[in-house]
Amino acid sequence: MARKKDETKKYDNPNVVGLHAAIVEQPITETLETNYMPYAMSVIVSRAIPEIDGFKPSHRKLLYTMYKMGLLTGARTKSANIVGQTMKLNPHGDAAIYETMVRLSAGYQALLTPFVDSKGNFGKVFSRDMSCAASRYTEAKLAPICAELFRDIDKDTVDMADNYDGSMKEPTLLPTAFPNVLVSANNGIAVGMASMICGFNLNEVCETTINYLRDPGHDLFLTLPAPDFPTGGEIIFDRREMESIYSTGRGSFRVRARWRFVPKENIIEIYEIPYTTTSEAIIDKVAELIKSGKVREINDMRDETDLSGLKLAIDLKRGTDPDKLMQKLFRMTTLQDAFPCNFNILVAGNPRVMGVREILDEWCAWRTESIRRRVFFELTKKKDKLHLLLGLEKILLDIDKAIEIIRGTELESEVVPNLMMGFGIDQVQAEFVAEIKLRNINREYILKRTDETESLEKEIEDLTETLNSRRRIKSIIIDELRQINKKYVTPRRSAIVYSDEIEEFEPTEQVEDYPVTLFLSREGYFKKITAQSLRMSGEHKYKEGDRLAVSFESANSREILFLTDRQQMYKARVSDFEDGKASVLGVYLPTKLQMDEGESVIAMIDPGDYSKHLLIVFENGKAARIELGAYETKTNRRKLINAYSDKSPAAAVMLIEEEQDVAVFASDDRVMIFNTAQILPKSTRSTQGVGVMSLKKGRKVVRAVPLRDSAIRNVSRYRVRSLPAAGALLKPEDREEQQLSLMEE
Repeated sequence: MARKKDETKKYDNPNVVGLHAAIVEQPITETLETNYMPYAMSVIVSRAIPEIDGFKPSHRKLLYTMYKMGLLTGARTKSANIVGQTMKLNPHGDAAIYETMVRLSAGYQALLTPFVDSKGNFGKVFSRDMSCAASRYTEAKLAPICAELFRDIDKDTVDMADNYDGSMKEPTLLPTAFPNVLVSANNGIAVGMASMICGFNLNEVCETTINYLRDPGHDLFLTLPAPDFPTGGEIIFDRREMESIYSTGRGSFRVRARWRFVPKENIIEIYEIPYTTTSEAIIDKVAELIKSGKVREINDMRDETDLSGLKLAIDLKRGTDPDKLMQKLFRMTTLQDAFPCNFNILVAGNPRVMGVREILDEWCAWRTESIRRRVFFELTKKKDKLHLLLGLEKILLDIDKAIEIIRGTELESEVVPNLMMGFGIDQVQAEFVAEIKLRNINREYILKRTDETESLEKEIEDLTETLNSRRRIKSIIIDELRQINKKYVTPRRSAIVYSDEIEEFEPTEQVEDYPVTLFLSREGYFKKITAQSLRMSGEHKYKEGDRLAVSFESANSREILFLTDRQQMYKARVSDFEDGKASVLGVYLPTKLQMDEGESVIAMIDPGDYSKHLLIVFENGKAARIELGAYETKTNRRKLINAYSDKSPAAAVMLIEEEQDVAVFASDDRVMIFNTAQILPKSTRSTQGVGVMSLKKGRKVVRAVPLRDSAIRNVSRYRVRSLPAAGALLKPEDREEQQLSLMEE
């Protein structure tokens, strides 16, 4: 009894019993499949991912509602009215519907070709804080281009489906007469996948589609050079990067702001910004940089946006270089930003990531089917009309008989059967005849109607041929695209600049500038010594067997170039190295510059303003004179591969500031002297050079030096008039060893 009493007490509370009854063990995989997967699929298919017409369901429901309200040709109405009507198709709430309308509006400026003609404050896509007014204050109607979205929608061009409560029909897609999927920028985050589609210029897309229909192998870049954004800006075009996006549908490209300098006021005006950022985000970031001391050239930055458009003003400090400042801001703020592409589109209910060519192929196939359905609809209508007129023709043979049959029939329900028997026509034709008004039962009316028979037969024949001809349907699509291109002229807003034309600078701190002397040993040890330290120093310290290779005067703020035996060049700043002393070994360059294993430095060059020339003498007897500007990088690259030809090792490298004589020494003790004016400069680094010294088999050039640095006395013996030349054997009195011995004596 006690145990029974306890059990009764345990289940006295009916809620407890229900709770225990509701707990059922279930594998997590089954829970995901039954509970989570339907939600995930609903988000993917019915909410976040656009379809081949370029719209998500929320966009489509709104535009179709406005179309049915007569807002394509009628006057504007309150946005609140539109929102309320749209709820018949979209039950997600008025706030979500109004946000959708705002994004599609001309006032918000989020689309290159807006579909909603708006009046009132709809906010701005480039502003985070400039929000839209409430729906009761704004008005809207459909933009004229929407006529191309709904073209022939009443001719069975697309499937219609029930709305959420089955009270009305709505289109599953809109029969867009142009590839809106590429024209309208679109983004969405689903479950486990996302979509990010950049917009393209309407006229360029139409032109590209026309060319693609004519030639599927058409080069897209000829007519569709790059995306286009309603906020303008400059697209930094990298061909390889853009080709990857066009072919795979994935990738990213850079967009930067457009600006101008106003000298009178010493300010920079930014009037176009990247599509991915806002003016407030830019101002906040610049303020942060100023506060942290990373940007010292700015006095103030303010937002001067007005009815004329976006304008961010930057007050500069006196002496500030606007170009260098903007380069710094491009690097440190969203004034330059990347647009990530993910062309994920629903095709027949399945999400697919496609490149531009594949998207065009899918759109053309879908549009072809829409045109075919339209033609079939018109063909059916005309056949039905012809069928009625053929019945009317039979009545024409004896109108009096028809009247007599109708008058002689006692019951109304027997009129149609009697006409069918009397003239040998079917029920549809008999119904048509029976419905003719009394005033129209005359020969003139019937003749006018039956005169249409011949033209209808021709039209039916033409439509039948069109329905069976892919070429004809393709021509219809092309003609419609041409009309759109002519009617809706949309100038490109985003400029295109090529990546190799842009100067980019890393934000660097101001370095102190002072004179220094640079030393490089044969083993690759580098020293930077100030003038004061050099005066006080003694002999240089080197590793055993090492000695000085080259030295010259420079400055702490200058650039320095190092050429290696692997045809590579490394760029650095003198300020990157610590001040040293003669009594230390110095910095080992292969380690400092992170060179490849076994790579060694063969030359150190002060490029100055990159206006000089570089002379490289190769072991095979050739010499190349290269413009130093070929090594000037617009980006801050530290390593430059293929710095010179790899056909033969370099025997000597010299900087040519002015024309001079050069002495070339071969391994067989032959020497020749030529003037650098005899070699024409080249702008390409890969040049193999021209023949300078003719060498016998097994011989090579061992070194080359400016004539003034050699020990040669009898210059005329070795000088040559034309190249290449064999040179002359080196005499003892012209040897460097002989000169050293005389100096020692």
